[in-house]
Amino acid sequence: MVTSVARRVLPGSPYPLGATWDGVGVNFALLSEHATAVELCLFDSREPGGESARIVLDERDGMIWHCYLPDARPGQLYGYRVYGPWDPEAGHRFNPRKLLLDPYAKAIGRPIQWDNALFGYHLEDGDDLVQDSRDSAPFAPLAAVIEGSFTWGDDRPPRRRWERSVIYEAHVKGLTKLHPDVPEHLRGTYGALATQPVLDHLLSLGITAVELMPVHHRADDRHLTDRGLSNYWGYNTLAFFAPDARYAQGDGLSAVDEFKTMVRALHAVGIEVILDVVYNHTAEGNHLGPTLSWRGIDNASYYRTVADEPRYYMDFTGTGNTLNLAHQRVLQMVMDSLRYWVLEMHVDGFRFDLASALARELYDVNRLSSFFEIIAQDPVLAGVKLIAEPWDVGPGGYQVGNFPVGWAEWNGEYRDSVRRFWRGDEGQIAPMATRVAGSADLYEASGRTPYASVNFITAHDGFTLRDLVTYEQKHNEANGEENRDGHNDNLSRNFGVEGETDDPEVNRLRRRQLRNFIVTLFVSQGVPMLLAGDEFGRTQEGNNNAYAQDNEISWLNWELLPWQRELLRFTGAMIRLFQEQPVLRRRRFLQGRRVVGSEARDVSWFVPDGHDVSDEQWDEAWRKCFGLRLAGDAIEEVDPEGRPIVGDTLLILFNAGEQDERFTLPSERPKGGWQLLIDTTGARRGRWPEPNCFLLAAHSAAILRQKGRGR
Repeated sequence: MVTSVARRVLPGSPYPLGATWDGVGVNFALLSEHATAVELCLFDSREPGGESARIVLDERDGMIWHCYLPDARPGQLYGYRVYGPWDPEAGHRFNPRKLLLDPYAKAIGRPIQWDNALFGYHLEDGDDLVQDSRDSAPFAPLAAVIEGSFTWGDDRPPRRRWERSVIYEAHVKGLTKLHPDVPEHLRGTYGALATQPVLDHLLSLGITAVELMPVHHRADDRHLTDRGLSNYWGYNTLAFFAPDARYAQGDGLSAVDEFKTMVRALHAVGIEVILDVVYNHTAEGNHLGPTLSWRGIDNASYYRTVADEPRYYMDFTGTGNTLNLAHQRVLQMVMDSLRYWVLEMHVDGFRFDLASALARELYDVNRLSSFFEIIAQDPVLAGVKLIAEPWDVGPGGYQVGNFPVGWAEWNGEYRDSVRRFWRGDEGQIAPMATRVAGSADLYEASGRTPYASVNFITAHDGFTLRDLVTYEQKHNEANGEENRDGHNDNLSRNFGVEGETDDPEVNRLRRRQLRNFIVTLFVSQGVPMLLAGDEFGRTQEGNNNAYAQDNEISWLNWELLPWQRELLRFTGAMIRLFQEQPVLRRRRFLQGRRVVGSEARDVSWFVPDGHDVSDEQWDEAWRKCFGLRLAGDAIEEVDPEGRPIVGDTLLILFNAGEQDERFTLPSERPKGGWQLLIDTTGARRGRWPEPNCFLLAAHSAAILRQKGRGR
């Protein structure tokens, strides 16, 4: 029962949307095109009976319902009840008995508590056409008004150039939950990422940007909580403006400041913060899902419904629904969210989950959709990094290479080609060479550059690098779906043994294979992305779909074995090489031609006998060994001060075959010979003693150097 108290209510303003504290009072504004009435519900506590007032919003401008409460203050808990037609078959699911979360909520004052009353229809009957009359207020999530100010000091975005970027994909909790040098009360929180042990690790490794898995406040799916699991990855957004309170030491209000403190600390050491954002769908699921926010506010506006059956949703995401970015106000919500995270939270970029779904204006993916046009014109977003996951689960959703200029992409073609090559598949030297050279086939014709390609071997979705070389089959039994979930994404080899083993020879080959992948990643043109923990060979015990595992399966174990510490040193050395060698960070595509003023081609491709790879040899399926020479004096680029860039010349050799290969070095023997920098067998160090050939072991890679002029 609501024990309403008298409140002074003023008309307020339709903009900005959400709850905005101006130092005197709070303006409330909510979008609903098809509603017939809206009530603002205030709560004086988080307890089930905490609703203290309902205020009818008499003011409406266009689609926006609004009021101003001069006596409201930061910390005020609130939600909405929205009236309108209950007509699911026409796409309308209004139910004023359901308390709804503000889509613009900037802090979560109370998390969701699952109960059947959260569903707009009578869940027990299973008929979504029959409206449910139970009040969801005792169980629904509540928004909280924030104050918003923060002492940023001299915080500045690092503005790392794309070609100098090394991205580290990490989960806030998973990265730090088991870190022994992080204070225990901070582990698993935003604050943990701001501690010196974590910063030191990132800096010593050479990371320039952390790409955080979703931090927008999420809902844990009920079917998971019923099994004692959670939506650990976070791809189930409930609030596009609020940092997830689960990663805060305090409540949802303190999460805002804790997130800002984390960003400020990372910026102070030159590390950018990129957010993995999920604007393609929401936590409300399909037509049988709960009514938590958008569905009850204006289902027909916020969601893509089936044209001739609006009871149901278009599902390009595999989650049950798709946000309707073709609606101007829904698109505005996404843009407002992006700008908020840049302007108020100081983040440096975004990785867009299932980005193809954002480009579907009617049904097909439209590269020139309104979403991309508006982003291209937005001055706030012009200076941040934009990364697409260039696929969704709908027809025609695989769009690698098709995003606009200004966007980078997770390059799935790179991942698959590199894995196939090192697995030893036939016919892979040409695809491997194309990917190592920057994937010009995907990006050059549209005027994009090598750093449009975000290169990765592994990501959160799939095997870790160690598991990639350890398991042939997925082992997702802990997810409670009898290992039916996920798919076998292993395009590698485990050297004949499934799972962990004590066999020293198998382990030796597996660890060499780990180094092969690390070498490939950091000698490839484009932007390298490393999955957190792969630098020291973490395992998820063969689980390649650990989305529900908020436990030791997903958390990084920082107690490293000797071989893991060695792999960590090796990874750091490769990242330093990437940063030190301009030939690995080119801003233009390799042409394979002689450059004016140079005797060398910018890139030359060799077979083991030392000759250039012929057209016929590129197509010889049995070939599993090749090399490339990157000429340090043929870069044709200048530094920010306009000086020509000249670096070392590198010879990079790959052998995915079963036999050692004697590799004849280029005939133009450089003065002083070749210096061996990297050998993934770990058997040799320093200067290579044989000037004319190199014995490249089976399943190995090597990097040799000729020092450039003046170096």
